Amino acid sequence: MGPMPTPEPAAAYPPEAPADCPLCPRLVAYRAANRAAHPDWFNGAAPSFGDEDARLLVVGLAPGRTGANRTGRPFTGDFAGVLLYETLLKLGFATGRYEARPDDGLRLVDCMITNAVRCAPPGNKPETLEEATCRPFLASRIAALPRLKVIVTLGDVSRRNVLRALGRKASDGVPGHGSEFTAGPYTLLNSYHCSRLNTNTGRLTAPMFEAVFERAKALLAT
Repeated sequence: MGPMPTPEPAAAYPPEAPADCPLCPRLVAYRAANRAAHPDWFNGAAPSFGDEDARLLVVGLAPGRTGANRTGRPFTGDFAGVLLYETLLKLGFATGRYEARPDDGLRLVDCMITNAVRCAPPGNKPETLEEATCRPFLASRIAALPRLKVIVTLGDVSRRNVLRALGRKASDGVPGHGSEFTAGPYTLLNSYHCSRLNTNTGRLTAPMFEAVFERAKALLAT
């Protein structure tokens, strides 16, 4: 493995990583392996999805191998997307039907979904250096949303990445489900991740998850 490329200054990054982003050698190798095994999959840095005028941004950690890495749309095609999109539909942040494919006609309303790391990592676990290398894309994505007010982070790793992207310490705020923190013009709301593990064990229930988005909706109404 060669040396890690030196990232450009954050201001030079666009809101979306190029599909064949070369910055993280381990993720590039994993992408190549997936492409060889499944050439019909998306197999690239998954772009954000939603409303460019959104006041709500939902931030996950990274694409799932058979989710966004396969379909090219965040949280589409894996278990976590079912609860997320059903909740957004229920609370008016989406219209249409979620059918686990990018051409299902689902549309987000006043909402965008992105990931802190844009490429699928082995074992669904990006390394710390990979999070840091991809973070300027997240910072640019946040900055490119002119009406953004509320950021929902899915899991504490996502929360820490958003804080760092905003120039704050990763230790700022309070971890855990339902925590709330003001960072500049934004209110950060954290939820447990809507993964199969969390929902199957009861660590996260649908009402708990909905409560976070109800709070987001209330904040946007003020």
